[in-house]
Amino acid sequence: MQPIISVITLAVDDLVQATKFYHQGLGLPTKGVVGEPEQDTQVAFFKLNNNLKLALWPRESLQRQTSCAVTGHGVLISHNVVSREAAEQLLRKAAAAGAVVNKAAHEQPWGCFGGYFTDPEGYLWEVTFNPDLVSKD
Repeated sequence: MQPIISVITLAVDDLVQATKFYHQGLGLPTKGVVGEPEQDTQVAFFKLNNNLKLALWPRESLQRQTSCAVTGHGVLISHNVVSREAAEQLLRKAAAAGAVVNKAAHEQPWGCFGGYFTDPEGYLWEVTFNPDLVSKD
């Protein structure tokens, strides 16, 4: 399986202020804050290189979505896969290798399908199938 790391998410305490910093302070392009806070989908995306994105997600919302405590400098790395089955398979494979599955694969409110695990060193990962990223070829 070809790894496709597409999003690195930083947990933030003040989404508006953090978005302003990364956009104005670092010059990263963004459409600003999108999503609904009531559904824990509020986030800001910044386009980086080679289809890689940086996301800023409110810490409390990220904790609710992942069912995992996000302390300190919270980081979530997203690994995109080609199907729902591939997401479930990779979560099982990670668990067999020592990861803790925090939340099994499920339909996510933003239209993707995926789950979350913590690796043996404590880093939080998302395994996700995003139908909008699958090649139409």
